[in-house]
Amino acid sequence: MKSEIIIIGGGAAGLMAAYGAVKALPAGSRARVTILEKMPRPGRKILFTGKGRCNFTNLKDWNDFSRHIRTNPNFVKPAFYNFTPADMIDFLESNGLETIVERGDRAFPYSHRASDVLDTMVETVLRHGVTLLTEREVEDIRPGFSIRCSSGETFECEKLIIATGGLSYPMTGSTGDGYRWAGFFGHVVTPCFPSLTALVPKGYKVIEKMDDILKGHVDRTTPMTGSGEALHGAKLKNVNLTVTYDGGASETEFGDIDFTDGGIEGPIGFQVSRKCVKTLMNGGRVSFSLDLKPGVPQEELSERVGSLWESIKNDPRTRQAKDGRGINGKEMYRILLGKLMPWELIPGFQAWNPDILKTSIKTSPSQGRFHRPPRRFYDVDLKLLAKTLKDWKFEIIGFVGYERCVITAGGISTDEVTAKTMESKIQSGLYFCGEVLDMDCDTGGYNLQCAFSTGYLAGQSAAKSIG
Repeated sequence: MKSEIIIIGGGAAGLMAAYGAVKALPAGSRARVTILEKMPRPGRKILFTGKGRCNFTNLKDWNDFSRHIRTNPNFVKPAFYNFTPADMIDFLESNGLETIVERGDRAFPYSHRASDVLDTMVETVLRHGVTLLTEREVEDIRPGFSIRCSSGETFECEKLIIATGGLSYPMTGSTGDGYRWAGFFGHVVTPCFPSLTALVPKGYKVIEKMDDILKGHVDRTTPMTGSGEALHGAKLKNVNLTVTYDGGASETEFGDIDFTDGGIEGPIGFQVSRKCVKTLMNGGRVSFSLDLKPGVPQEELSERVGSLWESIKNDPRTRQAKDGRGINGKEMYRILLGKLMPWELIPGFQAWNPDILKTSIKTSPSQGRFHRPPRRFYDVDLKLLAKTLKDWKFEIIGFVGYERCVITAGGISTDEVTAKTMESKIQSGLYFCGEVLDMDCDTGGYNLQCAFSTGYLAGQSAAKSIG
Protein backbone atom coordinates (compact mmCIF):
# COMPACT_ATOMS: atom_id res chain seq x y z
CA MET A 1 0.00 0.00 0.00
CA LYS A 2 1.32 3.42 -0.95
CA SER A 3 0.76 6.45 1.28
CA GLU A 4 2.58 9.77 1.02
CA ILE A 5 2.77 10.10 4.82
CA ILE A 6 2.76 7.22 7.28
CA ILE A 7 2.65 7.69 11.03
CA ILE A 8 3.63 4.75 13.22
CA GLY A 9 1.73 5.00 16.48
CA GLY A 10 -1.81 6.20 17.12
CA GLY A 11 -1.32 7.83 20.50
CA ALA A 12 -1.46 11.50 21.46
CA ALA A 13 1.48 12.54 19.28
CA GLY A 14 0.55 10.29 16.37
CA LEU A 15 -3.06 11.44 16.17
CA MET A 16 -2.00 15.07 16.31
CA ALA A 17 0.66 14.45 13.67
CA ALA A 18 -2.05 13.12 11.38
CA TYR A 19 -4.18 16.20 12.01
CA GLY A 20 -1.22 18.53 11.41
CA ALA A 21 -0.47 16.74 8.15
CA VAL A 22 -3.98 16.87 6.67
CA LYS A 23 -4.38 20.51 7.68
CA ALA A 24 -1.12 21.43 5.91
CA LEU A 25 -1.89 19.65 2.64
CA PRO A 26 -2.97 22.05 -0.11
CA ALA A 27 -6.63 22.14 -1.08
CA GLY A 28 -7.45 19.39 -3.52
CA SER A 29 -4.37 17.34 -2.67
CA ARG A 30 -4.73 13.62 -3.20
CA ALA A 31 -1.89 12.77 -0.80
CA ARG A 32 -2.78 10.08 1.70
CA VAL A 33 -2.05 10.20 5.41
CA THR A 34 -2.07 6.82 7.18
CA ILE A 35 -1.68 5.84 10.84
CA LEU A 36 -0.42 2.34 11.68
CA GLU A 37 -1.41 1.38 15.22
CA LYS A 38 -0.37 -1.95 16.73
CA MET A 39 -3.21 -2.15 19.28
CA PRO A 40 -6.91 -2.88 18.57
CA ARG A 41 -7.74 0.73 19.53
CA PRO A 42 -5.68 3.91 19.20
CA GLY A 43 -4.69 6.22 22.05
CA ARG A 44 -5.13 3.81 24.95
CA LYS A 45 -2.61 5.63 27.12
CA ILE A 46 -4.67 8.84 26.88
CA LEU A 47 -7.37 7.00 28.84
CA PHE A 48 -5.06 6.73 31.87
CA THR A 49 -4.03 10.37 32.01
CA GLY A 50 -5.18 12.58 34.87
CA LYS A 51 -6.47 9.48 36.70
CA GLY A 52 -8.94 8.97 33.87
CA ARG A 53 -9.96 12.64 33.73
CA CYS A 54 -7.29 13.63 31.14
CA ASN A 55 -5.38 16.75 32.12
CA PHE A 56 -4.61 17.33 28.45
CA THR A 57 -2.68 20.62 28.66
CA ASN A 58 -1.53 23.46 30.88
CA LEU A 59 -2.27 27.07 30.01
CA LYS A 60 0.88 28.62 31.45
CA ASP A 61 2.79 30.91 29.11
CA TRP A 62 6.10 29.71 27.68
CA ASN A 63 8.28 31.21 30.42
CA ASP A 64 6.40 29.30 33.12
CA PHE A 65 5.65 26.23 30.99
CA SER A 66 9.29 25.74 30.04
CA ARG A 67 10.35 25.52 33.70
CA HIS A 68 8.44 22.24 33.87
CA ILE A 69 10.35 20.61 30.99
CA ARG A 70 13.06 18.44 32.53
CA THR A 71 15.17 18.06 29.39
CA ASN A 72 16.11 20.73 26.81
CA PRO A 73 13.23 23.27 26.69
CA ASN A 74 14.75 25.10 23.71
CA PHE A 75 14.08 22.03 21.58
CA VAL A 76 10.35 22.19 22.41
CA LYS A 77 10.00 25.96 22.00
CA PRO A 78 9.33 26.12 18.20
CA ALA A 79 6.74 23.34 18.44
CA PHE A 80 5.09 25.02 21.44
CA TYR A 81 4.65 28.33 19.66
CA ASN A 82 3.50 26.58 16.48
CA PHE A 83 0.73 24.75 18.38
CA THR A 84 0.08 26.28 21.80
CA PRO A 85 -2.05 25.09 24.74
CA ALA A 86 -4.69 27.60 23.61
CA ASP A 87 -4.61 26.00 20.14
CA MET A 88 -5.21 22.59 21.74
CA ILE A 89 -8.23 23.87 23.61
CA ASP A 90 -9.54 25.47 20.41
CA PHE A 91 -8.99 22.18 18.54
CA LEU A 92 -11.13 20.25 21.01
CA GLU A 93 -13.84 22.87 21.44
CA SER A 94 -14.17 23.54 17.70
CA ASN A 95 -14.72 19.81 17.30
CA GLY A 96 -17.46 19.65 19.87
CA LEU A 97 -15.74 18.96 23.20
CA GLU A 98 -16.26 21.47 26.01
CA THR A 99 -13.25 22.05 28.28
CA ILE A 100 -12.56 23.54 31.70
CA VAL A 101 -9.46 25.04 33.34
CA GLU A 102 -8.81 24.18 36.97
CA ARG A 103 -6.26 25.01 39.69
CA GLY A 104 -2.69 25.30 38.43
CA ASP A 105 -3.80 26.25 34.88
CA ARG A 106 -4.59 22.59 34.18
CA ALA A 107 -7.13 21.97 31.41
CA PHE A 108 -9.57 19.03 31.40
CA PRO A 109 -12.58 18.02 29.33
CA TYR A 110 -15.66 19.45 31.04
CA SER A 111 -17.00 15.91 31.37
CA HIS A 112 -13.79 14.83 33.15
CA ARG A 113 -13.74 11.75 30.93
CA ALA A 114 -10.48 10.99 29.16
CA SER A 115 -12.38 8.90 26.64
CA ASP A 116 -14.09 12.07 25.38
CA VAL A 117 -10.72 13.60 24.49
CA LEU A 118 -9.63 10.46 22.67
CA ASP A 119 -12.93 10.05 20.83
CA THR A 120 -12.84 13.69 19.70
CA MET A 121 -9.30 13.33 18.35
CA VAL A 122 -10.02 10.08 16.51
CA GLU A 123 -13.29 11.31 15.02
CA THR A 124 -11.64 14.54 13.87
CA VAL A 125 -8.73 12.92 12.02
CA LEU A 126 -11.06 10.39 10.40
CA ARG A 127 -13.39 13.17 9.30
CA HIS A 128 -10.42 14.92 7.67
CA GLY A 129 -9.62 11.85 5.58
CA VAL A 130 -6.88 10.15 7.60
CA THR A 131 -6.67 6.38 7.19
CA LEU A 132 -6.39 4.74 10.62
CA LEU A 133 -5.34 1.09 10.55
CA THR A 134 -5.32 -0.77 13.87
CA GLU A 135 -3.71 -4.12 14.73
CA ARG A 136 -0.88 -3.26 12.34
CA GLU A 137 2.28 -4.03 14.31
CA VAL A 138 5.33 -2.86 12.41
CA GLU A 139 8.07 -5.47 12.34
CA ASP A 140 10.62 -3.90 10.03
CA ILE A 141 11.46 -0.62 8.30
CA ARG A 142 13.89 -0.37 5.41
CA PRO A 143 15.57 2.59 3.66
CA GLY A 144 13.22 4.29 1.27
CA PHE A 145 10.58 3.71 3.94
CA SER A 146 9.34 0.27 3.09
CA ILE A 147 7.39 -0.90 6.12
CA ARG A 148 6.52 -4.51 6.84
CA CYS A 149 3.85 -5.45 9.40
CA SER A 150 3.39 -8.69 11.33
CA SER A 151 0.20 -9.21 9.32
CA GLY A 152 2.36 -9.61 6.21
CA GLU A 153 1.23 -6.31 4.70
CA THR A 154 3.82 -3.94 3.26
CA PHE A 155 3.48 -0.16 3.16
CA GLU A 156 5.56 2.45 1.37
CA CYS A 157 5.69 6.18 1.94
CA GLU A 158 7.62 9.34 1.10
CA LYS A 159 7.55 10.69 4.65
CA LEU A 160 7.65 8.62 7.81
CA ILE A 161 6.73 9.88 11.28
CA ILE A 162 7.66 7.74 14.29
CA ALA A 163 5.29 8.42 17.20
CA THR A 164 5.53 5.13 19.06
CA GLY A 165 5.80 6.50 22.60
CA GLY A 166 8.24 5.29 25.23
CA LEU A 167 8.19 2.31 27.57
CA SER A 168 5.61 3.37 30.15
CA TYR A 169 2.33 1.41 30.42
CA PRO A 170 3.47 -1.36 28.04
CA MET A 171 -0.03 -2.85 27.99
CA THR A 172 -1.06 0.18 25.92
CA GLY A 173 1.44 -0.80 23.22
CA SER A 174 4.42 1.30 24.33
CA THR A 175 7.24 -1.23 24.15
CA GLY A 176 10.10 0.89 22.85
CA ASP A 177 9.87 -0.11 19.18
CA GLY A 178 10.70 3.40 18.03
CA TYR A 179 14.11 3.31 19.72
CA ARG A 180 15.08 0.27 17.67
CA TRP A 181 14.05 1.87 14.38
CA ALA A 182 15.77 5.14 15.25
CA GLY A 183 18.94 3.16 15.92
CA PHE A 184 18.60 1.47 12.54
CA PHE A 185 18.76 4.89 10.88
CA GLY A 186 21.81 5.85 12.93
CA HIS A 187 20.20 7.83 15.75
CA VAL A 188 21.53 7.88 19.31
CA VAL A 189 19.08 6.78 22.00
CA THR A 190 19.90 8.17 25.44
CA PRO A 191 19.38 5.74 28.36
CA CYS A 192 15.73 5.45 29.39
CA PHE A 193 14.28 5.24 32.90
CA PRO A 194 10.84 5.59 34.53
CA SER A 195 9.68 9.06 35.60
CA LEU A 196 6.58 10.38 37.37
CA THR A 197 6.30 7.14 39.28
CA ALA A 198 5.63 5.80 42.77
CA LEU A 199 8.55 5.78 45.21
CA VAL A 200 8.76 2.89 47.67
CA PRO A 201 9.78 3.51 51.31
CA LYS A 202 11.61 0.84 53.29
CA GLY A 203 9.00 -1.27 55.08
CA TYR A 204 6.18 -0.43 52.66
CA LYS A 205 6.42 -3.58 50.52
CA VAL A 206 7.21 -7.20 51.38
CA ILE A 207 10.84 -7.43 50.25
CA GLU A 208 12.77 -10.31 51.78
CA LYS A 209 16.20 -9.32 50.46
CA MET A 210 17.42 -6.04 49.04
CA ASP A 211 19.30 -8.09 46.44
CA ASP A 212 15.89 -8.94 44.98
CA ILE A 213 15.52 -5.31 43.84
CA LEU A 214 17.14 -4.82 40.44
CA LYS A 215 18.54 -1.27 40.33
CA GLY A 216 15.75 -0.05 42.59
CA HIS A 217 12.80 -1.45 40.63
CA VAL A 218 9.96 -2.75 42.83
CA ASP A 219 7.10 -4.22 40.83
CA ARG A 220 3.80 -2.57 41.72
CA THR A 221 2.19 -5.98 42.31
CA THR A 222 4.62 -6.71 45.18
CA PRO A 223 2.42 -7.17 48.29
CA MET A 224 2.33 -4.40 50.90
CA THR A 225 3.38 -4.93 54.50
CA GLY A 226 0.96 -4.28 57.34
CA SER A 227 2.51 -0.83 57.73
CA GLY A 228 2.09 -0.19 54.02
CA GLU A 229 -1.55 -1.25 54.17
CA ALA A 230 -2.08 1.13 57.09
CA LEU A 231 -0.86 4.09 54.99
CA HIS A 232 -2.47 2.99 51.73
CA GLY A 233 -5.20 5.40 50.66
CA ALA A 234 -4.14 8.36 52.80
CA LYS A 235 -3.89 11.71 51.05
CA LEU A 236 -1.98 14.67 52.44
CA LYS A 237 -2.54 18.25 51.34
CA ASN A 238 -0.27 21.26 51.73
CA VAL A 239 2.76 19.49 53.18
CA ASN A 240 6.48 20.00 52.71
CA LEU A 241 8.57 17.16 51.32
CA THR A 242 12.35 17.43 51.71
CA VAL A 243 14.40 14.93 49.71
CA THR A 244 18.02 14.21 50.57
CA TYR A 245 20.30 12.50 48.07
CA ASP A 246 23.28 10.45 49.24
CA GLY A 247 23.14 12.21 52.60
CA GLY A 248 24.06 15.57 51.09
CA ALA A 249 22.21 17.61 48.46
CA SER A 250 18.52 18.15 49.14
CA GLU A 251 15.42 19.81 47.68
CA THR A 252 12.06 20.76 49.17
CA GLU A 253 8.66 20.76 47.47
CA PHE A 254 5.32 21.98 48.82
CA GLY A 255 1.99 20.44 47.84
CA ASP A 256 0.02 17.19 48.00
CA ILE A 257 1.09 13.57 48.48
CA ASP A 258 -0.81 10.29 48.04
CA PHE A 259 0.02 6.92 49.57
CA THR A 260 -1.02 4.28 47.03
CA ASP A 261 -0.58 0.56 46.48
CA GLY A 262 2.67 1.47 44.70
CA GLY A 263 4.16 3.76 47.34
CA ILE A 264 4.42 7.54 47.59
CA GLU A 265 2.81 9.37 44.67
CA GLY A 266 0.77 12.54 44.20
CA PRO A 267 1.93 15.84 42.66
CA ILE A 268 5.06 16.42 44.76
CA GLY A 269 5.88 12.72 44.92
CA PHE A 270 5.94 12.70 41.13
CA GLN A 271 7.79 16.02 41.09
CA VAL A 272 10.84 14.52 42.78
CA SER A 273 10.60 11.02 41.33
CA ARG A 274 12.79 11.65 38.28
CA LYS A 275 15.89 12.51 40.30
CA CYS A 276 15.10 9.86 42.92
CA VAL A 277 14.89 7.13 40.27
CA LYS A 278 18.20 8.17 38.69
CA THR A 279 19.89 8.24 42.10
CA LEU A 280 18.61 4.78 43.06
CA MET A 281 19.49 3.27 39.68
CA ASN A 282 23.03 4.53 40.13
CA GLY A 283 23.33 2.92 43.56
CA GLY A 284 22.74 6.09 45.57
CA ARG A 285 20.62 6.68 48.68
CA VAL A 286 17.41 8.69 48.96
CA SER A 287 15.59 9.78 52.11
CA PHE A 288 12.37 11.73 52.63
CA SER A 289 11.33 14.06 55.42
CA LEU A 290 7.64 15.00 55.58
CA ASP A 291 6.58 18.17 57.36
CA LEU A 292 2.86 17.84 58.04
CA LYS A 293 2.67 21.36 59.53
CA PRO A 294 4.85 23.56 57.31
CA GLY A 295 3.12 26.75 58.41
CA VAL A 296 3.81 26.20 62.14
CA PRO A 297 7.31 26.58 63.70
CA GLN A 298 8.57 23.65 65.78
CA GLU A 299 8.38 25.45 69.14
CA GLU A 300 4.86 26.68 68.50
CA LEU A 301 3.75 23.21 67.42
CA SER A 302 5.22 21.65 70.58
CA GLU A 303 3.24 24.09 72.70
CA ARG A 304 0.10 23.37 70.71
CA VAL A 305 0.49 19.60 71.12
CA GLY A 306 0.95 20.01 74.87
CA SER A 307 -2.07 22.30 75.15
CA LEU A 308 -4.28 19.89 73.19
CA TRP A 309 -3.17 17.00 75.37
CA GLU A 310 -4.05 18.85 78.57
CA SER A 311 -7.43 19.78 77.10
CA ILE A 312 -8.16 16.12 76.33
CA LYS A 313 -7.04 14.97 79.78
CA ASN A 314 -9.27 17.51 81.49
CA ASP A 315 -12.29 16.85 79.30
CA PRO A 316 -15.22 15.59 81.44
CA ARG A 317 -15.70 12.68 79.08
CA THR A 318 -12.15 11.55 79.76
CA ARG A 319 -12.63 11.77 83.54
CA GLN A 320 -15.72 9.61 83.32
CA ALA A 321 -13.67 6.79 81.80
CA LYS A 322 -12.05 4.24 84.08
CA ASP A 323 -9.37 6.05 86.09
CA GLY A 324 -8.40 8.02 82.99
CA ARG A 325 -5.93 5.22 82.31
CA GLY A 326 -5.77 1.82 80.60
CA ILE A 327 -7.44 1.65 77.24
CA ASN A 328 -8.55 5.22 77.74
CA GLY A 329 -4.94 6.41 77.54
CA LYS A 330 -4.62 4.84 74.11
CA GLU A 331 -7.91 6.40 73.06
CA MET A 332 -6.74 9.81 74.31
CA TYR A 333 -3.74 9.53 71.98
CA ARG A 334 -6.00 8.72 69.05
CA ILE A 335 -8.16 11.76 69.87
CA LEU A 336 -5.02 13.92 69.99
CA LEU A 337 -3.91 12.70 66.57
CA GLY A 338 -7.40 13.42 65.21
CA LYS A 339 -6.87 17.07 66.09
CA LEU A 340 -3.51 17.15 64.30
CA MET A 341 -4.04 15.21 61.07
CA PRO A 342 -6.72 13.67 58.82
CA TRP A 343 -8.41 10.67 60.44
CA GLU A 344 -7.48 8.47 57.48
CA LEU A 345 -3.78 9.07 58.21
CA ILE A 346 -3.90 8.05 61.89
CA PRO A 347 -3.51 4.24 61.47
CA GLY A 348 -0.54 4.71 59.15
CA PHE A 349 1.08 7.38 61.30
CA GLN A 350 0.83 5.12 64.35
CA ALA A 351 2.15 2.10 62.47
CA TRP A 352 5.20 4.01 61.21
CA ASN A 353 5.93 5.80 64.49
CA PRO A 354 5.35 3.21 67.26
CA ASP A 355 7.82 4.83 69.70
CA ILE A 356 5.52 7.82 70.33
CA LEU A 357 3.02 5.74 72.32
CA LYS A 358 4.91 3.89 75.04
CA THR A 359 3.31 0.91 76.75
CA SER A 360 4.07 -0.41 80.21
CA ILE A 361 2.55 -3.26 82.22
CA LYS A 362 2.33 -3.11 86.00
CA THR A 363 1.36 -5.88 88.36
CA SER A 364 -0.33 -4.99 91.63
CA PRO A 365 0.47 -7.12 94.71
CA SER A 366 -2.10 -9.76 95.56
CA GLN A 367 -4.20 -9.33 98.70
CA GLY A 368 -5.08 -12.55 100.41
CA ARG A 369 -6.59 -14.94 98.01
CA PHE A 370 -7.49 -12.17 95.53
CA HIS A 371 -5.11 -11.91 92.55
CA ARG A 372 -5.09 -8.65 90.62
CA PRO A 373 -4.35 -9.06 86.89
CA PRO A 374 -1.58 -6.95 85.29
CA ARG A 375 -2.65 -3.54 84.04
CA ARG A 376 -1.53 -1.90 80.83
CA PHE A 377 -0.58 1.79 80.92
CA TYR A 378 0.09 4.16 78.03
CA ASP A 379 2.35 7.19 77.97
CA VAL A 380 2.54 9.57 75.00
CA ASP A 381 5.91 11.14 74.17
CA LEU A 382 4.60 14.58 73.28
CA LYS A 383 8.02 15.96 72.34
CA LEU A 384 8.65 13.10 69.91
CA LEU A 385 5.15 13.52 68.46
CA ALA A 386 5.70 17.23 67.76
CA LYS A 387 9.12 16.50 66.26
CA THR A 388 7.74 13.74 64.01
CA LEU A 389 4.94 15.97 62.74
CA LYS A 390 7.66 18.28 61.41
CA ASP A 391 10.16 15.60 60.40
CA TRP A 392 8.55 12.26 59.52
CA LYS A 393 11.37 10.28 57.97
CA PHE A 394 11.26 7.62 55.25
CA GLU A 395 14.13 5.78 53.62
CA ILE A 396 13.33 5.32 49.92
CA ILE A 397 14.61 1.99 48.62
CA GLY A 398 12.92 1.66 45.24
CA PHE A 399 10.43 2.78 42.64
CA VAL A 400 7.65 1.38 40.45
CA GLY A 401 8.90 0.77 36.93
CA TYR A 402 7.49 1.11 33.44
CA GLU A 403 4.47 -1.03 34.33
CA ARG A 404 2.82 2.02 35.96
CA CYS A 405 5.04 5.08 35.50
CA VAL A 406 3.46 8.09 33.79
CA ILE A 407 6.30 8.95 31.41
CA THR A 408 9.57 7.60 30.05
CA ALA A 409 12.63 9.77 30.57
CA GLY A 410 15.38 9.44 27.97
CA GLY A 411 14.90 8.43 24.34
CA ILE A 412 15.95 9.59 20.89
CA SER A 413 18.50 12.37 21.26
CA THR A 414 17.01 15.74 20.33
CA ASP A 415 20.47 16.87 19.19
CA GLU A 416 19.82 14.83 16.05
CA VAL A 417 16.34 16.24 15.33
CA THR A 418 15.59 19.67 13.85
CA ALA A 419 13.50 21.56 16.40
CA LYS A 420 11.72 23.72 13.79
CA THR A 421 10.43 20.72 11.80
CA MET A 422 10.91 17.55 13.93
CA GLU A 423 12.79 16.06 10.98
CA SER A 424 15.81 13.82 11.47
CA LYS A 425 19.15 15.46 10.81
CA ILE A 426 20.46 12.05 9.73
CA GLN A 427 17.72 10.65 7.48
CA SER A 428 15.75 12.94 5.16
CA GLY A 429 11.98 12.43 5.30
CA LEU A 430 12.07 10.82 8.75
CA TYR A 431 10.33 12.62 11.64
CA PHE A 432 9.95 11.98 15.37
CA CYS A 433 7.46 13.30 17.92
CA GLY A 434 6.15 12.71 21.42
CA GLU A 435 7.48 10.49 24.16
CA VAL A 436 9.83 8.55 21.86
CA LEU A 437 12.07 11.64 22.01
CA ASP A 438 14.35 12.47 24.94
CA MET A 439 11.75 14.91 26.24
CA ASP A 440 9.90 14.65 29.56
CA CYS A 441 8.15 17.08 31.88
CA ASP A 442 6.53 17.43 35.27
CA THR A 443 2.99 16.26 35.90
CA GLY A 444 0.22 18.77 35.21
CA GLY A 445 -0.59 18.57 31.48
CA TYR A 446 2.92 19.41 30.26
CA ASN A 447 3.82 16.03 28.78
CA LEU A 448 0.63 15.74 26.74
CA GLN A 449 0.99 19.27 25.41
CA CYS A 450 4.55 18.51 24.32
CA ALA A 451 3.25 15.41 22.54
CA PHE A 452 0.51 17.41 20.82
CA SER A 453 2.85 20.27 19.85
CA THR A 454 5.67 18.10 18.49
CA GLY A 455 3.16 15.81 16.77
CA TYR A 456 1.36 18.65 15.05
CA LEU A 457 4.66 20.18 13.89
CA ALA A 458 5.98 16.84 12.61
CA GLY A 459 2.82 16.22 10.56
CA GLN A 460 2.71 19.78 9.27
CA SER A 461 6.37 19.70 8.25
CA ALA A 462 6.04 16.34 6.52
CA ALA A 463 3.03 17.54 4.52
CA LYS A 464 4.68 20.81 3.46
CA SER A 465 7.73 18.97 2.13
CA ILE A 466 5.86 16.56 -0.14
CA GLY A 467 6.95 17.10 -3.74
